[in-house]
Amino acid sequence: MNRYIPLPAHALALAVALAVASLSTVQAQPAPAAAPAAVAPPRTLDTVVITGNPLGSQQIASPVSVLSGDALVLRRGSSLGETLDGLPGVSSSYFGPNANRPVIRGLDGDRVRVLSNAGASIDASALSYDHAVPMDPLIVDRIEVLRGPGALFYGGSAVGGVVNAIDNRIPRAPLNGLSGVAEVRLGGADRERGGVAVLETGSSAFALHADVFGRATSDLRVPRYTPREGGEALDRSRRVRNSASESRGGAIGGSLFFGSGLESGRVGLSVDTYENDYGVTAEPDVLIKMKRDHVGFASEVKAAQGVWRAIRLNANASDYEHREIEGGGAVGTVFRSQGYDVRLELEHAPIGAVRGVIGVQHEDSDFSALGEEAFVPDTQTRKTGLFALEELPWTGGTLSAGVRLEHAQVDSDGDAASAEPKFGAGAKRSFSLRSLSLSNVLPLTRDWALSTALSSTERSPTYFELYANGVHAATAAYEQGNASLAKERGTNIDVALQWKNDTDRLRAGVFSTHFSRFISLDATGEQVDDAGAVVPDGAPGSVPLYRFSAVKARLNGVELEASKRLMERGGTLDGTLKFDLTHGTNRSTGEPLPRVAPWRLNLGLDANHGPWAARFEVAHSARQNRVPDTDQPTDSHTLVNVSLSRRFSLGPTDALWFVKLTNLGNELAYSASSVQTIRDLSPLPGRAVRVGLRVSF
Repeated sequence: MNRYIPLPAHALALAVALAVASLSTVQAQPAPAAAPAAVAPPRTLDTVVITGNPLGSQQIASPVSVLSGDALVLRRGSSLGETLDGLPGVSSSYFGPNANRPVIRGLDGDRVRVLSNAGASIDASALSYDHAVPMDPLIVDRIEVLRGPGALFYGGSAVGGVVNAIDNRIPRAPLNGLSGVAEVRLGGADRERGGVAVLETGSSAFALHADVFGRATSDLRVPRYTPREGGEALDRSRRVRNSASESRGGAIGGSLFFGSGLESGRVGLSVDTYENDYGVTAEPDVLIKMKRDHVGFASEVKAAQGVWRAIRLNANASDYEHREIEGGGAVGTVFRSQGYDVRLELEHAPIGAVRGVIGVQHEDSDFSALGEEAFVPDTQTRKTGLFALEELPWTGGTLSAGVRLEHAQVDSDGDAASAEPKFGAGAKRSFSLRSLSLSNVLPLTRDWALSTALSSTERSPTYFELYANGVHAATAAYEQGNASLAKERGTNIDVALQWKNDTDRLRAGVFSTHFSRFISLDATGEQVDDAGAVVPDGAPGSVPLYRFSAVKARLNGVELEASKRLMERGGTLDGTLKFDLTHGTNRSTGEPLPRVAPWRLNLGLDANHGPWAARFEVAHSARQNRVPDTDQPTDSHTLVNVSLSRRFSLGPTDALWFVKLTNLGNELAYSASSVQTIRDLSPLPGRAVRVGLRVSF
């Protein structure tokens, strides 16, 4: 394969043409001056959730967590997974401090869709735990996490949930003059030295955005521990080996605006780049050099009359490369992923009381791997989906129903690009997929509401689930795909009771997900050499053989969020509580599903007085005993964290200063959602202090 996919001029040209055609239906009017750039704190963001909510409804049945403003500034980590870990139902794959992908309700990898501004992130992070997501939280303005199936809008790769990182690289609103933000962060258990600078300018007719960021970290500091590799104890240490990193990137983008109110529109384009060089904890002499170049296009047209009240067209193209550098400087393996996605949404005029949106989405990606750790052949994946959502207010609340029909094709080049026979002849697989959803939000009183969501989802097997055949260093196993796998199929129900008033909040929910076919990577009980030949147990250089197969599975869980105003006298004091529990079971074997976080409880106090804000929290994770035979239990731990921040003015600028103390007890802790090969090598961070300053104008 190895064919280069240029940033798809044909896709962007189509997008521009459709947008221009749409513009002609709206009379251009001068837009009123808008507020300054969204980067100026305190941020005033839409309270309406964007992810999975194309109709902009005030309430949706699916559980969603939103991080923005000061809360996001204080939670930012060096990776997306670290930033989100601890939200209800959300943990992290935690392959050391540099490669952390979000895990939602015990599901990870290709079942959790990571998006940037609702567009696909073309990368290889789902292939391996040591592959980082090419996205730095420093530049993100808002993160939305949809827990539970999001396949209706985002395809089969969202059967477990969706993480949508939102920035302003394509401005969504006109600007008035020049504005910007600069942030510096220092400290932490990884001795972070990071910063970001953003400049935005514009008028009622246009907006321009530019940003640059960088971050460097040292080997992670942890409580004194004994690393274990391959079952053998290494020298005791206070540092996680080979865990330093250095990342950098930037972007430029702009938007044009026309009209006003219900007769308005925008069209915008951005170009960005991201580089990340980081060590791989599992391999002490391996450095990964990652680079991704990305082009994004976004447009929206609103009309007060006519059949279509809103037209939204987005397109993204990415060129991703990941080089694994051996200790001597030689390139061991090169992974490349190139592709694009185009998404069109059409919101129709109300039909009586019914509002709705229909859409089409196409994704095209090519993957290649070359080198000694290339355990997957060159592949091409194409997906095209049609979807529709209709919403109806009725006496029982607000009812929403949706359907998505998708066709996926996953092709393998086999041994065509391989130096040695390894993957066999080329192969082609295609899948017809269907996802259905039905949800309702029922107001019980002015403050209480009951939400229910039902869904049926289907996911096509990934290229590695179908065609993998080789030793995977991240899992220390020989992974073997199954080219005859059928599509994965599951059903989900979410029920939640919600209560809120001006100061207090409560959401108590339960969920149950049943997979009639769940694609699982399971041990066969055999040992093989690096060529896949079966050898006796304990043979030098042997590794366990794992195969992808379809099993029955079930995940049940409970999620609870609450906040209560405890005092309001000069300042405020609020108490918060978060609790989650997920049980996952392989019903074909009776064993627990691997890497599922145990029950967790977080208790916090938030105090605010004038420009000052402080938070004290205790986060407890129980011992995880529910593990398959191929894993080991993970001990419980309790972490205590404290933060203090203050807002102040520096002439015409607004500033936020903060200090954050984490793991005050310096407790040795491990992540139960980490793969076993890395868990004993990389504990969670030890006691640390991080300080930061964010200045906006």
